[in-house]
Amino acid sequence: MTALYPRVGSAPSARAAAHTSSAAQCFPQGASRFEPVTAGNQVIRLAQSAKEIDAAQALRYRVFYDEMGAQPISNMKDIQRDFDQYDETCDHLVVLDTTRPIDDQVVGTYRFMRREHAEAAGAFYTASEYNIDPLVALPGALMELGRSCVHADYRDRATMQLLWRGVAEYVNAHDIKLMFGCASLPGTDPDALAVQLSYLYHHHMAPEALRASALPERFTEMCRLPKDKIEPRRALASLPPLLKGYLRVGGFVGDGAVIDYQFNTTDVCIIVKTDLIAGRYTRHYDLGERQEVSSFKKAS
Repeated sequence: MTALYPRVGSAPSARAAAHTSSAAQCFPQGASRFEPVTAGNQVIRLAQSAKEIDAAQALRYRVFYDEMGAQPISNMKDIQRDFDQYDETCDHLVVLDTTRPIDDQVVGTYRFMRREHAEAAGAFYTASEYNIDPLVALPGALMELGRSCVHADYRDRATMQLLWRGVAEYVNAHDIKLMFGCASLPGTDPDALAVQLSYLYHHHMAPEALRASALPERFTEMCRLPKDKIEPRRALASLPPLLKGYLRVGGFVGDGAVIDYQFNTTDVCIIVKTDLIAGRYTRHYDLGERQEVSSFKKAS
């Protein structure tokens, strides 16, 4: 099978090794009760070493930067890895294809950031775009979802079901009450996304108690069209599959979009109460659609 990227597990450069070395030290504090799940040749579990996190970061780079046109910062381009300071404290979900070479098995990934991870990192990633005080003030366990992507050859029903199974298992293992993250729409022109943003504003705005708001300096108005000018079914169908899936099980959005020029996207804050979706991940998500790119590219 031809991959879109070089072998992700091959010996990294000195700089690549440096950016993952501290990640190897985080596993004791990030230890999870998550149990691996096997489906055919694929296995989903948490990354167990700095090498596996490095492989996930390489996949992220190929999807976000090579495919989606994000702009690399720091030495990302030199080492062909997407990474940030949050990687060191988070749990990294990985989908492995065991039929591939041992150093090239990571074909999907997701990043999970619980309260304790955010405390170690200093903040949730989403806080760089949104005021999430209403969310973190809620009692119970919560987590931020992000940096989700799937190898181009694996954007099919089976892999996406397995990825969602991993999310569900993790939620159950840690008794997560609330999930949130920065979900992305392609492009940086909000007027070109007027239908999608307005649809989200009119039909899926979070209730006041859960309403994260874009930071004032980054706030972009979502209400760009009146409600009666939007065809809900068509607008919903035009959303990225991952964002659409969250909405279909009762997800909400925060107030205001954020333009992210580095990632070439327009972001919204997605919020999901897990009591709305308990036991329904694999039954109710629309997984038959091809996942062209992940809409949870960050932070999340």
